[in-house]
Amino acid sequence: MNNTSLNIALLGYGKMGKLIEEMSLKKGHRIVARIDKEEDWLLQAASLKTAHVAIEFSTPASAVQNIEHCFELNLPIIVGTTAWQHDQDRLKQWCISKGQALMWGSNFSIGVNLLFKLNQQLAQWMNVYEGYEVSIEEIHHTAKLDAPSGTAVSLAQQIIENLDRKNQWTLEENSAPDQLKIEALRIDATPGTHHVRYQSEIDDLVISHIAHNRKGFAIGAIEAAEWIYDKKGWFNFTEVFF
Repeated sequence: MNNTSLNIALLGYGKMGKLIEEMSLKKGHRIVARIDKEEDWLLQAASLKTAHVAIEFSTPASAVQNIEHCFELNLPIIVGTTAWQHDQDRLKQWCISKGQALMWGSNFSIGVNLLFKLNQQLAQWMNVYEGYEVSIEEIHHTAKLDAPSGTAVSLAQQIIENLDRKNQWTLEENSAPDQLKIEALRIDATPGTHHVRYQSEIDDLVISHIAHNRKGFAIGAIEAAEWIYDKKGWFNFTEVFF
């Protein structure tokens, strides 16, 4: 990562926003704006003009507007919020055609992104072992608004792309043979746990990521900001590492 000291705008100032602020300051960056409601865009307009990059961890309802505001300000943005992808195609076209910069990730933990690579490879290997039934379990704190998590959806999509016997994911208890079952549990105070399980009558094969706290997500978001601030384009967080 580069050593440039950045002026960062925080979009969303909840637990993640405050943690990103704390860790950004430790790395020598500056927080020049904190946007937590729509009127803050006007109230902090002067400060936003000094920002090099925005880091967005808000809510699915706010994420799209936050992205649009950043594009209008020509401000690169890191998006950690999930469940806004219904507008992804439109925003991606806008980003690319107007020379903007956006990086999104269903999870900004370095460990989770390593899990993504393992998950993809394992699904390819398991394609020939039809005796194994695959499922995903994810556990988060009760304040998490979306279910399943964006990370679980990313894991499921990777499996579907590489495992011929699965065509779609479902939250339903009684899934069809071609459906990939995701169990989404909400238990306080769990930062984030994901298990991918291949189960047969002989044995189970499980790959997992268990977050002990939110620091991994904050570190990843800051590293993403350091990576993107002088670039243009639409990026996924995995591109920082692989």
